[in-house]
Amino acid sequence: MDDTLKRLLNAEIKAESLVTRAIEEREKLTRQARKEAKLAEDRLAARIPEIRNAFLDKARQRVAQNTAEMQRRFDERAQALRAMAEESREDAMQAAMRIVLDPGQR
Repeated sequence: MDDTLKRLLNAEIKAESLVTRAIEEREKLTRQARKEAKLAEDRLAARIPEIRNAFLDKARQRVAQNTAEMQRRFDERAQALRAMAEESREDAMQAAMRIVLDPGQR
C-alpha cells in the first residue's frame, strides 16, 4: 500500500506541477495578448490623423465636384433664362411695333 500511496503522491505532485505551469503559461499568453492589443491601439491612435485627413480630403473633393456641378447647372439655367428673356423681349418689341404702326389692330 505504501507503494500505491507514493505513486498517488507523485502523480498529485506532477499534476500540481502541470497545473502551475499551465497557469503560468496562461498568464504569459494573457500578458502577451494585452501587449499586442496595446500596440495595435497605439498604431491605430497614431493613424487617426492620417485617416481623418484622408476622409476630409475626400469630403473636400466631393464638395468641389458638387459645387462645380451646381455651378454648371446654374450657368445652364441662367443661359436658358436669358434666352427666354431675349425671346420675350423681341416678342414684346414686335407687339409694341404693331400697336404703334397700326393702333386699330390688336
